[in-house]
Amino acid sequence: MRQYVFVIILTATLSLAFSWGVWRLSLRYKLYPGIRERDVHTNPTPRLGGVAMFLAILAAFAVSAAMPYFSLVWENPAQMYSILAAATLIAFIGIADDLWDLDWMIKIGAQFAAAGIVAWFGGLQILSLPIGGMTVVSSWLSLALTLFSIVIVMNAVNFIDGLDGLVAGVCLIANGIFFVYSYLLVRDSGASSYFNLGSFLAAVLIGVCVGFLPMNWSPAKLFMGDSGALVLGLLMATSAIAVTGQIDPAQIAPGPSEAGGLGRSQLLGAFVPILLPVVIVLVPLLDFGLAVIRRMGAGKSPFSPDRKHLHHRMLDMGHSDRGAVLIFYAWTAVVGLSMLLMYVFSIYITPGQYWPGIVFGAVGLAACLVVTFLPATRRRRAARPVPTLESRP
Repeated sequence: MRQYVFVIILTATLSLAFSWGVWRLSLRYKLYPGIRERDVHTNPTPRLGGVAMFLAILAAFAVSAAMPYFSLVWENPAQMYSILAAATLIAFIGIADDLWDLDWMIKIGAQFAAAGIVAWFGGLQILSLPIGGMTVVSSWLSLALTLFSIVIVMNAVNFIDGLDGLVAGVCLIANGIFFVYSYLLVRDSGASSYFNLGSFLAAVLIGVCVGFLPMNWSPAKLFMGDSGALVLGLLMATSAIAVTGQIDPAQIAPGPSEAGGLGRSQLLGAFVPILLPVVIVLVPLLDFGLAVIRRMGAGKSPFSPDRKHLHHRMLDMGHSDRGAVLIFYAWTAVVGLSMLLMYVFSIYITPGQYWPGIVFGAVGLAACLVVTFLPATRRRRAARPVPTLESRP
């Protein structure tokens, strides 16, 4: 665990330092675009923060290559270099888009190319599904499923990048939850080493977000732009596939396994959390899905920008910028922690019992709903006419 903490602290420090440097250079050379119609901010702000985040990620990978604890993953250097190559491609495409607004076809093509590098050359593919423990038999089906999963998560993360601190905070919470889950899952599976690629990537992303958030918190001095949001989405999807997509359902024994395998009593604990990578990005995925449906229904490209994202709607409801961001944090934390608690309770505390996580999720979601719609309720009450003496019977 100390090695992971070191990676988080190192990446956070470098991310903050690089972010400050990119901010200063952007101001000096006026590397910031004008205000767009859909933007919430009112002052021109540099949006090359993704450059700083990418440099911090590169540094974390370089340091890990020199640490004996992480030597296991570097035994397959092609996998690590494939991830770095995919992240580099997306970072450069994102930078170009942040500066010159590329056509969406170019961006989506680059995203599929990056996903292909991870899946084909890196060998990271979805081999199993959480639905009944199905194994993906066809290699082409596995490849296609992996490509679309990575591209969807990348765009889902990018689509919510509209408020100060929103993406960095949501990804920080999501990766924090996933780091705990992946660490416990590998330990509980009886692995000889607690190290795994998914946990390493999650630790790197935690550090990146921690270091970048001070520069991005409202009022933001620096935006991460597409170069940051797309790289975050790419690595989040990759870390999830590296852990949950590689689990073979055949490893689950009929009962508690003395060899360290997972028993049938732990079936839900093993496969429901496979959905955790989806759950922790549930809000971005929901926003992405609604945007695609909305735009295609209007006869537009699914990637055409507008001002109807969930965070825009929350502002229209009466939430402040920071209030909307904190509510997004709460939604992410509640849905992610509820799944994590289901796993923890079923494995460690009350085997086979998942009700604590379900209760936590139900109460948390109810509280989030109340806070989310509270401004709208107040506005409706304020809009009601006040009865006068003449109008009373």
